[in-house]
Amino acid sequence: MIPTRDEKEKLYADAAMRIQGLLSGETDLVARMAGMVSILHGAMPHFFWTGFYRVVGDELVIGPYQGTPGCSRIARGRGVCGTAWEQGAIQVVADVHAFPGHIACDPRSESEIVVPVRDCRGEVIAVLDVDSAEKAAFDETDQRWLEQILCF
Repeated sequence: MIPTRDEKEKLYADAAMRIQGLLSGETDLVARMAGMVSILHGAMPHFFWTGFYRVVGDELVIGPYQGTPGCSRIARGRGVCGTAWEQGAIQVVADVHAFPGHIACDPRSESEIVVPVRDCRGEVIAVLDVDSAEKAAFDETDQRWLEQILCF
């Protein structure tokens, strides 16, 4: 079920408060990512797969995440995640089957949003990948809130 814009606003506001409380004082990057994923995945009914791919050398490496098994490594520029990393820009894909080079880790995935995560120097250090089992599940509300929540 894809929530309405107003429902999304309420769900994200609640999730953001919970994330802020959970992560207050936590400095470990992986622990912060795990907490964010746990809260977002549980709070948002249109999230089918929620997780981070971390930049390790010249590829993205999975984890932490919640959902079905995902691809363990993704090359720069490959699929939606690799494209978000390469371009340093959010990717909102209404129909993943129409995205050139989409990596089908789970055939039930229909739409996706990928948000780059930057360090204090502005370098992309990870991407947050969220898939939905419904087409066109993500919009500017998801984009705005996820960018806000991902301030590391």
